Amino acid sequence: MWITLNICLYLSFNCISAASIIRSGTCQLQGRFKLNGMYQDGDVILGGLFEVHFFTVFPELSFRTEPEPPYCEKFDMESFQQAQTMVFAIKEINKNPNLLPNITLGYHLYDNCVMLGMAFRAAITLISGTEDSFSNLNCTGPPPVIGIVGDPGSTPSIAISSVLGLFRVPTVSHYATCSCLSDRKKYPSFFRTIPSDAFQVQAMVQILRHFGWTWVGFLYSDDDYGIYASVSFQQEIQQFGSCVAFSEILPDDNNPKDIQRIMGVIQASTARVVVVFSTSSYLMNLMDEVVLQNLTGRQWIASEAWATSPVFHSPRFLPFLGGTLGIAIRRGEIQTLKDFLLRLCPSNDPRNNMLRIFWENMFRCSFETGGKKTDGEQVKKVCTGQEDLNTTDTSYTDVSGLRAAYNVYKAVYALAHALNDLMQCDEGRGPFGGNSCANIINLKPWQLVHYLQQVNFTTGFGDHVSFDKNGDALAIYDVLNWQPNSDGSIRVQTVGVVNEGAATGKVLTLDEDALYWNFQMKKPPHSVCSESCPPGTRQAMRKGLPVCCFDCLPCGDGEISNTTDAFECTMCPDEFWSNPDKDRCVPKEVEFLSYEEPLGISLTTASLLGTWFCALVMVIFAHHRNTPIVRANNSELSFLLLLSLKLCFLCVLLFIGQPQFWTCQLRHAVFGISFVLCVSSILVKTMVVIAVFKSSQPEGKGAMKWFGAAQQRCTVLVLTALQVVICAVWLSTASPTPHKNNEYLRSKIVYECAIGSVAGFSMLLGYIGLLAAVSFMLAFLARNLPDHFNEAKFITFSMLIFCAVWIAFIPAYVSSPGKYAVAVEIFAILASSFGLLVAIFAPKCYIIILHPERNTKKAIMGREAQNR
Repeated sequence: MWITLNICLYLSFNCISAASIIRSGTCQLQGRFKLNGMYQDGDVILGGLFEVHFFTVFPELSFRTEPEPPYCEKFDMESFQQAQTMVFAIKEINKNPNLLPNITLGYHLYDNCVMLGMAFRAAITLISGTEDSFSNLNCTGPPPVIGIVGDPGSTPSIAISSVLGLFRVPTVSHYATCSCLSDRKKYPSFFRTIPSDAFQVQAMVQILRHFGWTWVGFLYSDDDYGIYASVSFQQEIQQFGSCVAFSEILPDDNNPKDIQRIMGVIQASTARVVVVFSTSSYLMNLMDEVVLQNLTGRQWIASEAWATSPVFHSPRFLPFLGGTLGIAIRRGEIQTLKDFLLRLCPSNDPRNNMLRIFWENMFRCSFETGGKKTDGEQVKKVCTGQEDLNTTDTSYTDVSGLRAAYNVYKAVYALAHALNDLMQCDEGRGPFGGNSCANIINLKPWQLVHYLQQVNFTTGFGDHVSFDKNGDALAIYDVLNWQPNSDGSIRVQTVGVVNEGAATGKVLTLDEDALYWNFQMKKPPHSVCSESCPPGTRQAMRKGLPVCCFDCLPCGDGEISNTTDAFECTMCPDEFWSNPDKDRCVPKEVEFLSYEEPLGISLTTASLLGTWFCALVMVIFAHHRNTPIVRANNSELSFLLLLSLKLCFLCVLLFIGQPQFWTCQLRHAVFGISFVLCVSSILVKTMVVIAVFKSSQPEGKGAMKWFGAAQQRCTVLVLTALQVVICAVWLSTASPTPHKNNEYLRSKIVYECAIGSVAGFSMLLGYIGLLAAVSFMLAFLARNLPDHFNEAKFITFSMLIFCAVWIAFIPAYVSSPGKYAVAVEIFAILASSFGLLVAIFAPKCYIIILHPERNTKKAIMGREAQNR
């Protein structure tokens, strides 16, 4: 800020001095800085600031005499090439009839000597103009310069833009990368054709992401360049999901202890990729130590500050730095630039003294007259101005890697296109107040800023040039790969591009076949803290470690993860379940008692076998229907009982197979009616036995007339009708329906028949139980009747089996899951049915088939007499 204050004070002093001589009608320039520059007049002037010398030498400031101006030393050929590229671009534009027709661009370029003070002197000279006096106090005509290309350094750009931004003078830097310059409030008229460091960090992260390197080390220089980059890198890499294994500052004093400590950190870390954001000077001692300790097996990622530095390209670095990937400013090609550079000639114009300085440094001669000039022990020849640049081989004539110079070229064209758009404005349709247009005769710098913000064009090399709202150009970087040369040194090969504005949407483009990997497998290294979690697992973070360090835990039952490195497992929908690999949801297995499974086959076989036994007994009874043992106790009831038992066996088939609406309705209804028919027949049979016994007694001779065949049939019918009514009410109010039950087993869907109404089902079973209890009680009371009257013993035994089975059924049914509940119910039906069939009819069939001699009235009556 003190620098800005000094400049403001200086400008104020000039204004005061100018005001003091207004009465004379002429403004007089109070002084002139001694600067190295190049000048060409034109209708409109563009300014330029370049680092043509490396150092500034300040004379002793005693203030007893007028201070001598500072001077510059150590000429930089590459930076002079950049300055000449600006001259070339301006001349190319002047020849182009489609760009700025009828307008001739001029230029005024200065050397800042890599010194903030010199850069300020040059900037003030540009905006003040070159005329010694100025009599047009109305200030009409264009300003001394309409825009400035430069400064290449971030620090001078910050300071200069802070002052020139007050007057909205547009500056377009070709090399200032500090992300702080994107602040539009502080630097409203600053633009640049080089991406900011924030974009460079993003480009590096794109490379890390492309190769899956999530565990990286980070080294950065102890200056604004490295510190700003460190902050951006930490933020960007966290968004990507990667982690920094270690972060170390490269010391500015190259302290050996610090270098050793950093080497220890690199060697101890499991990270195989090291990102370095630094200049070559900070990195040199560390790389010497890398060679000394033979540190191999690391993939280096270089920032643009050292990615093209030739200091690391010697053969001794190849085993350690070979395969390095770097980010570099976009290389461009400028047609006929080399021819222009080689046609350069020195000038005697003092305003073009930079040309003379260049000539003297290029050919090691001097334009000083009076013979030869000595420089210490070196003797310089006199420059003739006719020396041939074609015989030289320096960075000035090398146009194979135009990077900074290409940015200068784009900066000049950006200003030219902005001015061209300004000139093509139609009056009444302009962007300014009252739809007015800018006037070239009275052009204001802020008016050009408006058009510069909207610049949009494509260079001859095919690169798109435009500025975002912060004045930053679209980020375009070359991706470099350090490859072995034939002489054992390192050569830098362009292998890809990082283009933020790529039309395809693909920011990073790499030619992976052209990459050289300095590893035994000749493949990219693997640099992760933890291996990726495959589908079917999820990440579980390790306590106290970065997010890249985790364990892989399998998903639980019913959960899946179908992506790599999933943070959480996802629950499957209700009717789906996880497959064994836990990477996809599959439809749940639908479980029901099927005819195809062994259990279903066994129960079906038992059902059919019971039906067949019933049919067989019916055939036997029908064949021997006139025999005493069949006719005893009403043979009609025996046939009705066999029919009901057959229905009991057959109703089992309704319980097997996939539940359907009609089977769900019929299964319990048929089961309930069949068993009531069966039990009511047994009940009537028992009552008949008792009635026959009582009628044989003197006191009960009239008992049978009240319980004849008609009354027996009517009793069975009425008892069965009551069950029919219960079933009808149940089915009409809360009918059983097929239901997919997820509660028994989470991994399966149990397809069952929902009973609909618990009360209805309970009444159905309760009614059967009531009849069975009454039958059992009557049969138990009649168990001691004489044999020839007594079928009650067998009925008692059968009903004992029946009741035992159904009492055991209730807890077994409630505790059985899924299809096994159905199997328990079927088993109860079959067991009780077989119990009734065997207990009641087996003894009779035994006599009929095996002992027919006992199937006579005499035999039965004889047994009675014997008993007496």
